[in-house]
Amino acid sequence: MAGAREVVVVSQSTHVLPLEFKRSYPVVVRGDGVWVEDASGKRYLDAMSGGSMAATLGHGRRDIIAAARAQAERLAYVHNERLTNPQQEQLAHELAGLAPKGFTRVRFVTGGAEANEMAIQIARRYHVDRGQPKRWQVISPAQAYHGPTMATLALTGRPGLKRPFEPYMPDHLHIPPSTWRFDPTGDEALHALDRVLEAAGPDAISAYFCEPVSAAALPAYSPPKRFWQGLAERRERHGFLICFDEIVTGVGRTGNWFAAESLPIVPDIIATAKGLGAGYAAIGAVLCQQHVYDAIASGSRKFTLGHTWDGAPLSCAVGLKVIDVLRKEGLVERVRERGPRLRDQLADALQGVPMVHEVRGRGFLLGVEYVDPRDRKSFLPPELRTAGRVDDVAFENGLITYSTMPTRDGFAGDQTLFAPPFTSTDAELAEMVDRFAASVRQVAKELETKLEARPV
Repeated sequence: MAGAREVVVVSQSTHVLPLEFKRSYPVVVRGDGVWVEDASGKRYLDAMSGGSMAATLGHGRRDIIAAARAQAERLAYVHNERLTNPQQEQLAHELAGLAPKGFTRVRFVTGGAEANEMAIQIARRYHVDRGQPKRWQVISPAQAYHGPTMATLALTGRPGLKRPFEPYMPDHLHIPPSTWRFDPTGDEALHALDRVLEAAGPDAISAYFCEPVSAAALPAYSPPKRFWQGLAERRERHGFLICFDEIVTGVGRTGNWFAAESLPIVPDIIATAKGLGAGYAAIGAVLCQQHVYDAIASGSRKFTLGHTWDGAPLSCAVGLKVIDVLRKEGLVERVRERGPRLRDQLADALQGVPMVHEVRGRGFLLGVEYVDPRDRKSFLPPELRTAGRVDDVAFENGLITYSTMPTRDGFAGDQTLFAPPFTSTDAELAEMVDRFAASVRQVAKELETKLEARPV
């Protein structure tokens, strides 16, 4: 069986269609807590919760595995079109209790992109059932990522991700993000939002769609308070909905059950996924406020679109156990309390590295932003692949990280995510920080010679 017995897999040695054909993939064979081990026996500290921020409780949790097994022995699967099950009903009840006030209904899906796409569908259903069928367009930040489906790719303004699939995508609208470099107050983004609303016509806008705290696209970034306040004012004035992509931030990642709790705005719809299954089951959820439900209940009285595994007993049982573990072990509170210290530790360890502009974030969702060390503000030349090099060196040092590269739209440069499991001990967090700082310092030293002959 090609690839299965190898230590490292390349595209020529496997039947798997890989994400990147030039990349070599170490074969990971086991995990324990915050550690994973590859087929050669090398161990890695997992500072990215499974690589995609999903394994929030670490690897090898026997209690979650036991809950999944027990449910599978009773009833693993039943479709939810004409039947329901106790696990789906109980998990919906739990999530409604944990969400911000006003969220009363939950629809389950099997992943983040599906959750975001269903959020768009629910927003559209809401407007149609209220007699406003012209409302279909969505506004979102240009620098964002919401998933790989055609509908969710359309939500991003990043042309590099969307090519060559544009013919299949709806024509949604985008505004620049309010970053320190371009718009530190949030006023420019609000002006851009006003221009987009005027050009499209407010009656054409279904929703504003964004992450409360960004993950993959702009690690650990959130707009300033002024932007959120202005967005709430415009929702009131123009009648669109606000949808939060909490695929990453939901279920504890920022030190709250939902990141929306820490913002001066309450969304109408929340999509979440990764932390709900904690890497043990494929499950996501879309939560909506009562007024959204009421519009559909008094209109078409149906929302039948769904997927095969939506609300299945097995995945919902895992979700219930994940919430139980988070509660009993006080892990959301730990992330809230420990996050600021972790951010400070990371910033202190990177102190004096000229290419590090800032370390930011909330809870266990942190971002490190790099700049050209010659002027301390410009983007690094993209062809140098600085953030990619940080990942490569970190991996050599036995640490799993995830970095983003400069974007063609010019809104973001090299950055790294730091998102460890909630169960990481203080000693393990300190070791992650040490290995990461050593990796960044090595790349910074390499960068000095590469930049010597280049003009700023």
